[in-house]
Amino acid sequence: MVGLVAVGLIAAYVATRIVLVATGGFYWDDLILIGRASTHNVFGWEYLTHNHDGHFMPGAFLVAGLTTLLAPTHWWPAAVTLVVLATAVALAVWRMIRILSDSDSARSQWAQVLVLAFFLFTPMTVPSYVWWSAGLNSLPMQFAMAWLIGDAVLLCRGGVSTRLIVVRSSLIYLAALACFEKSLYILPVVFLSTVLWCRFGRVRTDRGSSSIPGPLAAAFVGARPLWQVLAPLTVVWAVVFLSVTGGQGAAGQHSVGQTLHLTWRTINNAVIPSLVGGPWTWDRWIPSPPMGFAPLWQILAGWAVLAIVVGVIVKLRRGAWPIVVAAAAYVVAAQIPVMWNRSSANTALELAQTMRYLPDSALVMAAALALVLAVPAPERAGTAERRGALRVGAGAAVAVLVVSSGWGLLHFSQSWRNNPTPEYLRTARASLQSDTGRTMFDQALPLEILTPVANPENQISHTFGRVRNRARFGTVTDDLKVLDKRGRLVAGGVTPARTFAAGAGSCAAPEVRGVTRVPLSGPLLNWTWTIAMGYCANRDGQMTVALVGGTPMVVDVRAGLHVVYVQTTGRGTAITLRPLTPGLAVHTGAGRVGEVAEGELVK
Repeated sequence: MVGLVAVGLIAAYVATRIVLVATGGFYWDDLILIGRASTHNVFGWEYLTHNHDGHFMPGAFLVAGLTTLLAPTHWWPAAVTLVVLATAVALAVWRMIRILSDSDSARSQWAQVLVLAFFLFTPMTVPSYVWWSAGLNSLPMQFAMAWLIGDAVLLCRGGVSTRLIVVRSSLIYLAALACFEKSLYILPVVFLSTVLWCRFGRVRTDRGSSSIPGPLAAAFVGARPLWQVLAPLTVVWAVVFLSVTGGQGAAGQHSVGQTLHLTWRTINNAVIPSLVGGPWTWDRWIPSPPMGFAPLWQILAGWAVLAIVVGVIVKLRRGAWPIVVAAAAYVVAAQIPVMWNRSSANTALELAQTMRYLPDSALVMAAALALVLAVPAPERAGTAERRGALRVGAGAAVAVLVVSSGWGLLHFSQSWRNNPTPEYLRTARASLQSDTGRTMFDQALPLEILTPVANPENQISHTFGRVRNRARFGTVTDDLKVLDKRGRLVAGGVTPARTFAAGAGSCAAPEVRGVTRVPLSGPLLNWTWTIAMGYCANRDGQMTVALVGGTPMVVDVRAGLHVVYVQTTGRGTAITLRPLTPGLAVHTGAGRVGEVAEGELVK
């Protein structure tokens, strides 16, 4: 019966996760991953070891690259990876709870189900799940942490194949490290969980001694083959991480004071409300992710629930206080490095309320509750009645938590769906595939999709680089089309960052017969610029167009009066023209140098 209930809870969890991704889509960093996968060899060292905003994540990059190769800019492969990983996490957590609780009694089994329900439905795991790039980081870490805790305890309990456990745990740990450098936290958590379990668990004593070792010695000796492999892996990976990233996270002038404020905001406004299923209110300031705003009563209710749970644990499980302290220490300490890296003058405190840094904390809390179940309860008169009341109360509390979390999840999903990226990608992809013979210029994605801070990954040539059967990206065209803010193909134009006057000649007497310098209305910084130039030529042929410091672009010209658009990189105060075809002469009309934009906006 207990197993069926657990399966039902996991099924409900998976169904919820499927609904979340079915109504979701790519967002922000996801496009950066897609852009790099579209412009690099996804199996290459440069791509896999890229320092992504302080993250070293070759495994996540590989998954993102393979997904992009399979169906570029399509959401369904990414959604499948999230659902599969989330399902694996749920199963690993249930396995961990069963192993840590170390009891087959009916009472303990129902308590295990309650712990499972807490993890499956706590809001702390949701924001990092729906965001693909964050899920590729956090989900492998959660799976590895839960699985390795279980394996380490199995080694201490005995009766298992040591070699099998060491090999599989090492591979799982290595995969988690490859997806997220925060997985370096796994080994300390696994070791401490094993020590805490050894205080009351059924530790094997078949080592030639009749004495029962202390928990520290039992954990160290019992799972020593595992530590002997995981410890060197941790050190090597930490060195690799520091060598690649330099230990630097997001750019900015970091602040101790702001780090503490962000950490407190995370605990008080995110972790604590989640204990009662909050926050219920979510707001989104595009292009930021949703932020939870828990009312004061929900925060106070969370603190009250925490105090009651801790009080009950300490009173009924007298030896459980180290477990509570260890879990609380992790939840707080794990936020400090993240918030330090994110602290800067441009970081708002609301960052802490996005709750995307909390899934591993939720898992540690679930592990702590499972460890509490392994602590013997003192026998005393009336205990059965009190325990019966506690079971009823715990069941009712979990039911309230699930309902409350569902209500908050509904509002979160509504806020998360307020994302213009999925519709833009669908429309833009269809637009590019509707005219495969066209030459498109590169242009930036709309600001609400990805801002220039992500340059060059905010360019459409990066986002749609792997899309098949589409318009080609080039640097010269006589029919400028661009993607508007909704991704539709519309007539394009060029912003007048600089202008230039018509040449001194005329169509009857063209002035450009050799190298000619066309002055601009002002200087240009080194950048990728688009030149819009009218001309008339005496014959068909070719000429080059260049800015200082840029590669001369070869332009096909046609006899008669026409317009040409050239995209090139460079700087300076003039455009240089040079006919390549013998006898070619060109007269230039007035034009402009700027960036591509919708024609309606630059008339």
